[in-house]
Amino acid sequence: MQAAPSGREASYTSGVVLMCAGVACLSANDAVAKALTSHYPPLEILFLRNVVAFPFTVLIAITMGGRQALKTYRPAAHMLRGALWVCATMMFFTSFIYLGLAEATALIFVAPFFITLISALFLGEKVHIRRWLAVLFGFLGVLVVIRPGGATFQAASLLPVATALVYALLMLSARWVDARESVWTLLVYLTGTAALISVFIVPFVWVPVRLEDLWLFAAIAIFGTAGMTMMTQAFRLTPAVIVAPLDYTALIWATLFGWLIWRESPDAATFLGAAIIIASGVFTIFRQKGKAA
Repeated sequence: MQAAPSGREASYTSGVVLMCAGVACLSANDAVAKALTSHYPPLEILFLRNVVAFPFTVLIAITMGGRQALKTYRPAAHMLRGALWVCATMMFFTSFIYLGLAEATALIFVAPFFITLISALFLGEKVHIRRWLAVLFGFLGVLVVIRPGGATFQAASLLPVATALVYALLMLSARWVDARESVWTLLVYLTGTAALISVFIVPFVWVPVRLEDLWLFAAIAIFGTAGMTMMTQAFRLTPAVIVAPLDYTALIWATLFGWLIWRESPDAATFLGAAIIIASGVFTIFRQKGKAA
């Protein structure tokens, strides 16, 4: 008879399953957002997604962390993070108007390299030569995907890259949040502040919502909230070195959704560039783990 799995093994398995499910949900969130961009401006999509999702994030935070999860000690830090989130999401959703889902997804994977650059150049962190080489290798992958100067180059390809830069700033800004606040607190305030910030701008671009699209706005809120919740819990249960590389399964989902819904077929260069970006990203994750060990 096989021995029953240990508590650690069960926890790791749960973390892997949650991470894969969370990535699938966020990929579905992106697919729904791309569908909505044909009728609505990205800011409106973002606003309605956060308004619908906010009550669910509050409920999840209280369930997972108690009422203490709603308390913040540095509201200004959360406002800044909300502004960064609005900018990043706006650019990413806008890229869906011009790019295939897989291409946009592949390019946003350069976020870890921006984190390395910002940490080294502005935060004084020591970065060894191997990680610098991984960064350069990752940017090579970006160039393979967007092909600057080539006949197929689109300026819109820079939008996911800019999104990755702002997303890197968002990740690093978590250091300014009080250490007493949990990941559930960050989730609540990220959703709430993004809704609050966008409410002042959205009237200038508002398009009346069609009744037949209400379920899509509900879907994007559900998929987005479920995805972030499951991925957050995965990192709580399982070491990052195990679950972080699973984030790259988003490219599989993006390719699948793109083909099923829009009959998009990424070319060989996109797949090659994505493979380079993913390989260098996984290397960076394992180097970071080795540094922390």
